[in-house]
Amino acid sequence: MASQLSIHGERTSGDSIRTQNVMAACSIANIVKSSLGPLGLDKMLVDDVGDVTITNDGATILKLLEVEHPAAKILCELAELQDQEVGDGTTSVVIIAAELLKSADELVKCKVHPTSIISGYRLACREACKYINEHMTISVDDLGRECIVNAAKTSMSSKIIGPDSDFFSNMVVDAAYAIKTSDGKGGYKYPIKAVNVLKAHGRSSRESMLVQGYALNCTVASQAMHKRIQNAKIACLDFSLQKAKMKMGVQIRIEDPEKLDAIRQRESDITKERIQKILAAGANVILTTGGIDDLCLKYFVEAGAMAVRRCKKNDLKRIAKATGGQMVLTLANLEGDESFEAAWLGQADEAVQEMICDDELLLIKGPKARSAASIILRGANDFMCDEMERSVHDALCVVRRVLESKMVVPGGGAVEAALSIYLENLATSLSSREQLAIAEFARSLLVIPKQLAVNAAQDSTDLVAKLRAYHNTSQTKSEHRDLKWVGLDLQEGVVRDNKRAGVFEPAVSKIKSLKFATEASITILRIDDMIKLAPEQKEGGKSYNQAVAAGDLD
Repeated sequence: MASQLSIHGERTSGDSIRTQNVMAACSIANIVKSSLGPLGLDKMLVDDVGDVTITNDGATILKLLEVEHPAAKILCELAELQDQEVGDGTTSVVIIAAELLKSADELVKCKVHPTSIISGYRLACREACKYINEHMTISVDDLGRECIVNAAKTSMSSKIIGPDSDFFSNMVVDAAYAIKTSDGKGGYKYPIKAVNVLKAHGRSSRESMLVQGYALNCTVASQAMHKRIQNAKIACLDFSLQKAKMKMGVQIRIEDPEKLDAIRQRESDITKERIQKILAAGANVILTTGGIDDLCLKYFVEAGAMAVRRCKKNDLKRIAKATGGQMVLTLANLEGDESFEAAWLGQADEAVQEMICDDELLLIKGPKARSAASIILRGANDFMCDEMERSVHDALCVVRRVLESKMVVPGGGAVEAALSIYLENLATSLSSREQLAIAEFARSLLVIPKQLAVNAAQDSTDLVAKLRAYHNTSQTKSEHRDLKWVGLDLQEGVVRDNKRAGVFEPAVSKIKSLKFATEASITILRIDDMIKLAPEQKEGGKSYNQAVAAGDLD
């Protein structure tokens, strides 16, 4: 029902707005549906300036879409949230949320109140998370490193680097172990931002490599400088070391021409004094985000130091953190003078410029405060390198989650099928209205194994029926309890024991995606009224273009 309001706008309420929201959510899910799973397809997105992105990652696809519908925007934000929290499972979280909404809409049409559905969904989500934690999780300590590599492989299986997942999964796990730091509470953290991923197109993807140390895509500013410095003392500067110039709008009137020379000399001396202060503090590697004059380079060459200009600010922040140094924004101190303290310098075993692949890179090896690693990706073209970077980032996030939470669950639709059977049985044991909502929640979860089978060109009805039969047996007969690990094998089109096959996902990923999908669907389901304000009419006459179109200027 759409009605005119006394305020300047349009109001849509009742069932029609709920159906509109559900349709918008489903249309978003339909875009990413076919990219789910190991045999999912890629999407090509072309933006308004013609830039092309080819990707399989749900969060990237939805980020690049210009979505206007407010309910559809919620799903795009949902995928982004999953990407930030877990790093993987962005496509499945959107598909589950859309399916939950579709089921809820059917119930509302059958005269079930949205409040009953919402409380049923909340209960189902709580029970599902509890069931995963108690029955479906496997401890990483029981399975060892192989399990972590398999979790990375499962994440990569749907991406462009899937065929080379053996090679890349080991590289990603090695990179994660290289950045392991203690959190002071007996546990360990894995800050994946300390892994610098560089892209260089050319060669095959199998020629990508892991480098111990932080790699910078920069070279020394002058060929006369040393290319290798042992026991590096690193200064990270966020200002230019160029000849000082007067600020805009400052004018100097000179009566005596000889003073002009003195001013020019002083301009050179200001920067020279700054450089001498930095070198006097013991710095022998200077990294700056700004430029360095050729005149100033001479002082670094004479001092035997290595200077690198035009570094990225993010890289410098990470290097400062890894080497125990400090990013210096200005040399000015509280007294109004300029000084540079030795405490601001970061320390590393070695700074060296090496030829890696086809490019010269600066490597900072053995940083003192915390370890660092860099991955250099090779690929046929830029599109491939970009997609490889996204895939490696997802795999790194998965490995971090597995290492921090120490829990994995079987993949390939096993968790969804087990939850579906469990929640159906739970629904029949309830005598309240929530029974209907929980039964629909259970049915909606099957969308994941169904879609996996459809994308793999297999018979989804047949495979999902077999999968449900196995899980039903595992939950009703205690002697067949091991059947709970059964999931889909999409290459062969059969069901198999995914624990033995090594198809694992982080338990955190499954639990969070269920929680996020339920919350998002509840948020949209609660809406029963939408008031859209009309844009304000600008006062005044016609614009120039309107006047031309109307022929008023003839």
